[in-house]
Amino acid sequence: MRIISYNVNGIRAAIKKGLLDWLASNPADVICLQETKATDADIDVKLLEKLGYHHYWFSAQKKGYSGVAVFSKIKPDGIKTGIGHELSDFEGRVIELQFGDIKLINAYFPSGTSGNERQTYKYQWLNEMLDYLHTLKKKNPKLILCGDYNIAHEEIDIHDPKGNKKSSGFLPEERAWMTKFFQSGWVDTFREFHKEPHRYSWWSQRFPSVRLNNKGWRIDYISVTEPLRNQLVDAEIYPDVKHSDHCPVYVEIKI
Repeated sequence: MRIISYNVNGIRAAIKKGLLDWLASNPADVICLQETKATDADIDVKLLEKLGYHHYWFSAQKKGYSGVAVFSKIKPDGIKTGIGHELSDFEGRVIELQFGDIKLINAYFPSGTSGNERQTYKYQWLNEMLDYLHTLKKKNPKLILCGDYNIAHEEIDIHDPKGNKKSSGFLPEERAWMTKFFQSGWVDTFREFHKEPHRYSWWSQRFPSVRLNNKGWRIDYISVTEPLRNQLVDAEIYPDVKHSDHCPVYVEIKI
């Protein structure tokens, strides 16, 4: 199973930049999108279906905000939306698909960049999500968590660790959560195959030169639970795919 996770920063804008042509190139069997900022009624889904994708959406109640979707060439055995926490589900942040004994979770973690209120909520959401994942893992030992985590875990995951030590997304508390998450039985699939620095998945749009000069952050992850570690085949980041301020991240798993 080839899986891609991609924050498209608005699927309608991404389509105008060639997203459908890229999907037609068959980049993966399952495409997990975050920050769709749309519902399925906002785009021509027949174009997706022509490409062979089943499509599943969990959109925010607020129009043009947040939202996740999964396009899959493999029909899932089951779909679930939300994690049972009102604000998270109101914002359309988590969708799950079951493929045999593997459960795939596509999540758009909150950002705290807009101020203290959202940063406080981000911490709340992280704790709620960790508890939720812990409960899921008891029933489904084989889990895949795709998404924009909105956290750069280690110094190697950010171009300027010293200059960003007080920036949301690289705060000590957020990084500690990531450490706790990985220590609780999760595997960072990209780092299983790539130990090298300067590999990023997001670049600020404030200055065009930022992406050109690769001054980025690695905040998009595909993590798997420990029972899937030995089934990993490959992982990659695709910085040359440019429909968004993020780029796709990839994993291949033998199932």
